[in-house]
Order: sequence, then C-alpha cells, then structure tokens
Amino acid sequence: MRYLPRLRDGRPAPMSWPLALYRRLNHIVWPLEDGVSRRVVLLERFVIFVGFLVFCLHNEVDMHYCLANRKDINKMLTGMPTYLVLLELQIRGFQLAVRKDAFKRLLQKYYADIYVTEEAEPVVFARIQRQMLATRLNSVVYLMALLNFLIVPVQNIIHHRREMLYKQVYLFDNTKLYFYIPLICANYWVGIIITSMLFGELNVLGELMMHLNARYKLLARDLHRVAQHLLESAHPAEISAKYRRAVVHILRRNTALNQFGEQMELEFSFRIFILFAFSAALLCAMGYKAYTNPLANIVYIVWFVAKLCELLALGMLGSTVYTTTDRLSLMYYSCEWEQIIHKSSNASENVQLMKVITLAIEINCRAYCLTGLNYFRVTLVAVLKIIQGAFSYFTFLTSMR
Repeated sequence: MRYLPRLRDGRPAPMSWPLALYRRLNHIVWPLEDGVSRRVVLLERFVIFVGFLVFCLHNEVDMHYCLANRKDINKMLTGMPTYLVLLELQIRGFQLAVRKDAFKRLLQKYYADIYVTEEAEPVVFARIQRQMLATRLNSVVYLMALLNFLIVPVQNIIHHRREMLYKQVYLFDNTKLYFYIPLICANYWVGIIITSMLFGELNVLGELMMHLNARYKLLARDLHRVAQHLLESAHPAEISAKYRRAVVHILRRNTALNQFGEQMELEFSFRIFILFAFSAALLCAMGYKAYTNPLANIVYIVWFVAKLCELLALGMLGSTVYTTTDRLSLMYYSCEWEQIIHKSSNASENVQLMKVITLAIEINCRAYCLTGLNYFRVTLVAVLKIIQGAFSYFTFLTSMR
C-alpha cells in the first residue's frame, strides 16, 4: 500500500537502492498510494500515533540517562549523541508524517516533469549517478552504524546481562523479561526508523536537486542548439521571430523549474533547519567520545563519519545547484542573440527579441538555493561553518577534561 513513484507514461519509476529501502522500511514518513481505503488510512494514523509514543518513551529514558549522569561529563556524553539524534529525527520524521501528502505531490511532480530518464538522456543520467555517489556512500556508512548495535545482544548473551541498545535509564526495572523483550524490540524499531530517515531523506534531496540541476543545464544546451540551427538554415526575415518563440519556450521551462524549486523549499526548509541546528552538537559529542576512548566507541566513530559525509554531500549538492542557477542570467546573455539580430532583416522582431532576452536575464538574476527557513543556504560554506563550530565545542570539552 506504499506509494510507488511513476513516470509520466505510467511506468514505475526506477528507484536507487537507498530510496527503495527508505520506502520499504520507513512506514512513518512514506506516503500511501492514491485511492486506499478509509480503513487503511485510519490504521496508518494509529501506527503513526503509537510510533510517536514510542519515540517519546525513548526520549524520556535517554534524557533521564543524561540527567542522571550530569555530574560525570564522560558518562553524560555517552548518552548525549543518541539522545540528540533521537530528538532531531522525532522532529523531522513526524513533521514529515503530518505533511506526507504534500511530500507525495512533490514526488509526483518530480517523476512526471523533472526526472531525467536514462533512455532520453543517457549521458546526463550517468553524470547524475556519479554526482550521487557521495549520498550512496553515506547510506552504506549509516547502515554500518546501525549494524554496530547488533553487537549489544551478543554481549548480553556472553556476559549474562540485559542491556538496552542505547544508554537509557528507566523508572522501572526494565531487565525483567516481560519488559525487556518489547523494549529491546522497540529499540531496534526506533533504530531502523532513524537510520532509514537519515539516509533516505538525504538521497531524496540529492535526487531532486541533481535532476533539477540537470534540467537547468539542458536549457542551456537546447537554447544553444536552436541558435545554431537557425543561424545555419533560417531566412533573415524570419530568424528573429523564430528565435524569440524558442526563447519564450525555454523561458517557460525555466519558470516551471523555478516553481518546482520553490516547492522543494517549502517541503524541506524546516527539516533542513533542524538537521543543521543539531549537527554541530552531534559532531562535537561523537567526536569527543571517539577521541577519549576510540576502541570502546567504534559505533561513535562510524556515526561521526556518517554525519560528516551527510553534511558534506548535502553541501556539495547544494553548491552544485547554486552554481548552475547563478549562471542562468549569463546563459541568456550569451545565447548568441546578437548574431541572430545581425543576420535578421526584421527590425521590429529584433526589438521584441531583445525585450524577451532582457526579461529572461531579470527573471534569473538571483540564483536558486535551498535554505533552512531562510537563515542559511545549503552550500559547502554553511557546512564548513558547522564543522568549525563543532570543532570549537570539541576543543572546549577536551580542555575541560
């Protein structure tokens, strides 16, 4: 009953393995298919509500651990990363769960109008796949971090104890078997939801941005091809009018891409803000634990690498789109319109063409970039500032130690 993206012609859209995993594993945020029964909708809402309560329980016991060990900074920082990740993903995940219909409409628009198919543009599609390698790598690292928690049950069996996957303090005796089994299962469920959300949303964002970036680049290619074709074959009395109509068509495509970018901004802006807001503290806490005792904190090392890869990949993708859209006004300015006018014999059409070119330059005078509630742009510059902030917190903690 999960929504399966489809292309404009109705064929199921090809999905990368991180997106396919995201769709299968994360029933909290992935939308339902169109036309499902009322019973299925109510059942899903009930599951989301129960999931929210499970997250609230984990938040409470994780925070209780941090508060219980607030006088011992090493112990407190052992539980701090999982608490911060849990809190961040609860905000992001359930905000998306509330807005999943809008998310589905965005995906429908993307696969119908923006997605670049391999059959239509094999070279462009191959370039997009290369650009997405960083997000694929990040997905692998996050899955490795999740698999590290599988060590805990093995250690429990060896040492005859009943520890949870994460550092938690319960207000009751959670080691009793009738409590321990459902709680450890809930631990695993929360871990799967969090991990799939971490790599899944990054890959969704990456796919949207890189295919949008490719569509912008195709505008420049198509505009250049039209100009070359008209310069070689068009009649001087008609060349300016034909080129003006071609530029208007390209400009309409350009405007549609800008509108899709605004839809992306509306959908992801809040969650990007939350992601960046928690990142510095997370990197600091995980880096500190990895630094103080690397052999005993391998899971923190892997998670630190995953978070760093996530931020760098997101920053690189955002910078790529920003650079492309920043050159759009230059694309129209250097689209060989002066050669068209030089060859044209129709003065009135030449004036109309210059007005259209001026309009196109004005429309694209501002580069497009995703933001976090308009506080910052998602670029490598913003990511480097977060890493600098995390390093400052890290040096402060090490000096206190």
